[in-house]
Amino acid sequence: MDQATMTQDSGAPVKTGRYRWAIIALLFLATTVNYIDRTMLGLLAPDLGRELGWDESDYGNIVLAFQAAYALGFLVMGGLIDRFGPKVGYAIAIAVWTLGHAAHGFASSIAGFMAARMVLGAGEAGHFPAVVRASSEWFPQNERSYAIGWVNSATTFGVILAAPTIALFMTVFGLGWRETFIVSSLFGVTLLALWWWLYSNPRESGRVSAGELAWIEHDPPEPVEQLGWGRIARHRSTWAYASAKFLTDPVWFLMLFWLPKYFDSTFGVDLKVILLPMIIMYLLSDVGSIGGGWLSSRLMQGGRSANFARKVTMLVSGCCVLPLLFVTSLDNMWAAVALIGLALAGHQSFSCNLLSLPPDMFPRRAVGSVVGLGGFAGGVGGMIMAASVGAILDVTAGNYTVIFAACTVVYFLAVVVIHLLTPRLARVEAV
Repeated sequence: MDQATMTQDSGAPVKTGRYRWAIIALLFLATTVNYIDRTMLGLLAPDLGRELGWDESDYGNIVLAFQAAYALGFLVMGGLIDRFGPKVGYAIAIAVWTLGHAAHGFASSIAGFMAARMVLGAGEAGHFPAVVRASSEWFPQNERSYAIGWVNSATTFGVILAAPTIALFMTVFGLGWRETFIVSSLFGVTLLALWWWLYSNPRESGRVSAGELAWIEHDPPEPVEQLGWGRIARHRSTWAYASAKFLTDPVWFLMLFWLPKYFDSTFGVDLKVILLPMIIMYLLSDVGSIGGGWLSSRLMQGGRSANFARKVTMLVSGCCVLPLLFVTSLDNMWAAVALIGLALAGHQSFSCNLLSLPPDMFPRRAVGSVVGLGGFAGGVGGMIMAASVGAILDVTAGNYTVIFAACTVVYFLAVVVIHLLTPRLARVEAV
């Protein structure tokens, strides 16, 4: 009996190769570069503000330009990746965001930085539609959330590496901030070359054994046809995913944009200088991302349905966020680090399972568009969050209690919405 026909007791092929994990390593690298490029302006903003005379509203407009382009970019990039496939679609996305990143080095005015951030945001919006689409090509359903969990963990890896990257170029090599943006864009150029060289679908790669290909393709076959927005938007499953992204993505944006401010105002700690608290919190979030993906995949490999595995894991993830309720009552910074890190772990665990839903429910040719629509909804939620958090902090004199309390509710609300709209996570056969 050859590798392609060997089966386990369940009837599924035996996993006889591991090249698919090289694809995950490539996507992990891509995610790291994506988040280094995304984070660098925030770390350099204080110096740029002093040099260029920005006030808070100027920087707010620059951030808003990124978020608006990022949200709209999901709609465009998701459809592009479905139409041309992840190899071509993601290559376009990498090229666009790398161009936008380099353009920061040539900007001098507020309008110039807004334009650069808009190009960056539009390109970076293609990242997660490509990740999910590529994962659906390379992994069967019962292994997919674990794979996505590893890729999702690289978001925090990129955030952690952004500050050392700036220090390397500006302190060690003596570059100015303009040169730092331009030279660091070579990360994106290198990534683009690696992606074009290494990525293809499993059947065309020439690097996959017969046994591994049988494992990758052992899910039931699905129809192959071009799918339009009108047909995708009519399904409740689409809006189950989009609604959950709208509710939960703002929590991640809150942590990225306001966590340094919270530690500065509450404990007098600058997370750009004292990195250990940030490293601990984001490493905990990586544990959540990988652990949440593992738990869901493990439940499915043990015979549980995708419906049970995804929803139970998301409920457990939501419970991990509940300790945020107690953070504002703490006087000890390290206790706050531990509780916020646990909440971040819960978010990332929830996120990797949420990202697994589109390929669970939709044919592969619709996955990028569905992820794009969800990303757009999450981006809109992030813009609403940005305006709301600022208003709440003004009214409460900088008190985060109400904000953190709201964060603990949205995950359970998202699971309820998903369950009401798609009680069984039923497969959408006729899109």
